[in-house]
Amino acid sequence: MLTLSEILSNKPAPTLLVGVDFGLPHFDADLHELGLLAESGGLQPVARLTCKRKAPDPALFVGSGKADEIKALAMMHGAVEVVFDQSLSPAQQRNLERHIGLPVNDRTLLILEIFGQRARSHEGKLQVELARQQYLSTRLVRRWSHLERQSGGIGMRGGPGETQIELDRRMINDSIKRIKDRLVKVKRQRNTQRRQRERRDTFNISLVGYTNAGKSTLFNALVKARAFAADQLFATLDTTTRQLYLGEAGRSVSLSDTVGFIRDLPHGLVEAFQATLQEATDADLLLHVVDAANPNFPEQMAEVQKVLTEIGADAVPQLLVFNKLDALDAERYPLQLQDQYEVDGVSVPRVFLSAKSGKGLDLLRSALSGIVMAALPSVEAKIADPRDLTREYPGGLN
Repeated sequence: MLTLSEILSNKPAPTLLVGVDFGLPHFDADLHELGLLAESGGLQPVARLTCKRKAPDPALFVGSGKADEIKALAMMHGAVEVVFDQSLSPAQQRNLERHIGLPVNDRTLLILEIFGQRARSHEGKLQVELARQQYLSTRLVRRWSHLERQSGGIGMRGGPGETQIELDRRMINDSIKRIKDRLVKVKRQRNTQRRQRERRDTFNISLVGYTNAGKSTLFNALVKARAFAADQLFATLDTTTRQLYLGEAGRSVSLSDTVGFIRDLPHGLVEAFQATLQEATDADLLLHVVDAANPNFPEQMAEVQKVLTEIGADAVPQLLVFNKLDALDAERYPLQLQDQYEVDGVSVPRVFLSAKSGKGLDLLRSALSGIVMAALPSVEAKIADPRDLTREYPGGLN
């Protein structure tokens, strides 16, 4: 039976998408985001199925009747893979595969596989592999028959009667330990580079935001870089840092483009990407890029804030950048391109712009110059939290 990684490495595979509404807020009834994830990973969604339940079925997640419906729908559309929008337990995944007769995977593995495809740097590949190994370590619950064999005896690893599942778990745990050790070295190198920047008195700015909000497009527009940018989820995984010269401030700042966030980002990925996301934690300012044309932008902003809290970057001051101004309808077009927006009870400066057309970029540069000048040691006005930005620019950075 093919695994998701095997399918993703070949031509687009017909895939059935399944979502279960447990009454939680912001349920994606159209499975729009899961469809984008599937397409980004090289899958071809051919059908979508949603249903409602009060709680997950312990054995099949959706119950036997709905599992039969999934099987029939997959056969009708020629699907060779089923992907759930929620995380499945190892037992539920195994039972569904036996019931449906097709590979069944969840949102978590799909995101992991996309990260695996897109990672380019040595550090990024290490981080993805760590998250993947941690995910696989929870899947060793007799999902495959070979895990039920025992090994032991003279000249064999594992000792008498050690099962294959125990051997595999030990191998994965050893692999996780090796990757963590290598990432410690990477983190040490990053800390050295960070100390060098601090000695040069560099003001550090990090771009953060929901995936596909246009961070890399904005990054390229500001620093004239050639970072990969595309209209797809997780186009950028590896952190890229460039110098940005601000004429009004008369100095350069360090600008970093980081990985995008997403709803239900696997916790293992958040942990694994600590070294990369450290750029956001140690920044002097976060440019929180928001897709203003997306009607669900408040929920996306909330997800970004959630991850920032997880990595300890929630106290870093922010400047909101509402991107994709060119894609806004006339009735949604802002009355002014600079104002204030409340985030977690705090009024935060906001700038509207289009990184694609360039409109509003001059306003952003001016706002950044003002913030950097206010943060210069000679002014003795170190920015401690977003409220300081509001006090410095009470009129909305005008």
